[in-house]
Amino acid sequence: MRATFCVFVVALAAIVVGCSRAPAINSQEAMDRDLMEVTIPQLEAFYSSGKYTVTDVVRWYAARIEKYNGIYRAIQNLDLPGALATASREDVDAARNDSGFVRGPMWGVPIVTKANTSVKGLITTDGWKGYTIAGHELVAPKDATIVAKLRAAGAVIIGQTNMPDFAASDTNRSTAYGRTGNAYDVRFSPGGSSGGTVTAVTSNFVLLGNGTDTGNSIRMPAATSSVVGVFPTRGLVSIAGIAPLDWLLDNTGPIARDVTDTAIALGVMAGEDPLDPRTVGSAAKAQPGPYTQYLKADALKGKRFGVPVIVLDGAGIPFQGMPASETPAEVKKDTEAARLPLQPDTREAFMKALDGLRAAGATVVFDDSILFDSFAVTVGRVGTVPYIREGTEKFLAEFGPPQYHSAEDYQKAVGSPLPFTIIGGKDPNAPKDRRTVTQAVFESDPQAEANVLGPRRKALEAYSEVLDRLHLDGLVYPATQMPPPDETMEQDGKISGGPHSATGWVNMIGVPAVVVPGGFYSSGLPFGLEISARLWKDGDLLGWAYAYEQATHHRRPPVLVEKGLLPAPVRK
Repeated sequence: MRATFCVFVVALAAIVVGCSRAPAINSQEAMDRDLMEVTIPQLEAFYSSGKYTVTDVVRWYAARIEKYNGIYRAIQNLDLPGALATASREDVDAARNDSGFVRGPMWGVPIVTKANTSVKGLITTDGWKGYTIAGHELVAPKDATIVAKLRAAGAVIIGQTNMPDFAASDTNRSTAYGRTGNAYDVRFSPGGSSGGTVTAVTSNFVLLGNGTDTGNSIRMPAATSSVVGVFPTRGLVSIAGIAPLDWLLDNTGPIARDVTDTAIALGVMAGEDPLDPRTVGSAAKAQPGPYTQYLKADALKGKRFGVPVIVLDGAGIPFQGMPASETPAEVKKDTEAARLPLQPDTREAFMKALDGLRAAGATVVFDDSILFDSFAVTVGRVGTVPYIREGTEKFLAEFGPPQYHSAEDYQKAVGSPLPFTIIGGKDPNAPKDRRTVTQAVFESDPQAEANVLGPRRKALEAYSEVLDRLHLDGLVYPATQMPPPDETMEQDGKISGGPHSATGWVNMIGVPAVVVPGGFYSSGLPFGLEISARLWKDGDLLGWAYAYEQATHHRRPPVLVEKGLLPAPVRK
């Protein structure tokens, strides 16, 4: 009778009163101690023992968001009703405790999704105010593939994180929601474009979240905020349902506070998807899951890692590359504009971070032939700009709202076009003499080989050749070219556009990479170490990251403030 009454209360009030645990109420101090920096395995233990319900945990995170999000602006759209409804259903299932009840690998785990990732019934803002126009909102008709997978594994989606418009920035300023601050100092940048997710995760607003990465946008923000960010082998995880910036470079992966949680999440997210042709056949190529099986403290013993010259020198590799149609003069100009030297503070932090790699048993190789300037020239010719409209059209066709399923539909409905950033056309910021790149369909374009496939193949061969010749397991390098910049004052005559990185070549060839906490600058801001591996060696990569994490324990959580530079918005 008591169990029946409890279930009735759960269903009626969307709150579990604790049928399966002792009636004593957990103190706030105990919850703070238990849940701050909690991991998925630890949370599972709390649930199994009956110490907490999923609703308890969701409400704990919601209280932190309420307290601090007005300052840090990490979460753009808090879906507390949806999260509590999911938590209630899961708590009812646990209370019944019938023989068919099985917790998924992320059962009861509160997460966020980036605002370009479709969540059924929520607005996919993509960071842009144009998708939030009253009456014309881009409300997702269904979940993105990874969202459906995360839900099926038991994850509880608390909300969507802030991001720059279309993910096209190295910092986190959005026309839809404003600026996200770095959790370690709100004045500083958390990086972009997954800065909302890293600030939410490192601040303990949620346990983990997804990021997207077109040029560095999981890895560079992870480096600013002492979290782990994974860029999987392209094709391991579906990007269907994620609003594209450049679908030929885009990727998605987990962001969490430790490697174990990212390994669990990646195992959930990975898999073939007919909506993303790049994933077809991936099961036969990828290392088998679960990825936690690769997490061993001695995984770095005997391993060899090279340091790429292009990162230390900041060789110029333009974002989205340079298509074959560019003239030699244009190539020279774009290459020079993309040069970004490694700053001394970051070089120093990198050298210190390597000590942890060596202490764990690895060898670090410096050699002038490891991805030097000739590699930069080759990979820089992977020119994807002629195909960006195709990605946007495919996304809107499948995940657009009833009002518009194409760029043309959007213009008719709203009265203004989508920006060139996601459909191509004339760049208003480009020099007047610069020709507009003609948009084409990648699969049928005769120039696809010259623009993308040929240069990508040559660059991947060059990457593999270095690993083979020097007997390297992977590469290691700084995830950013500089510390997180102060965004409250001008630097070099302007407000910074982000910490920036020289890691976009990873997107161009699609090899896996991971960023792990690598220490802190003297300012107290985090430094992130990035490691890359061969194609489809995602399990090995996570094993190395885990071994480094266990050898160094660099992460420490930020101390958040309740007042700061980003006041809470006035709600009407």
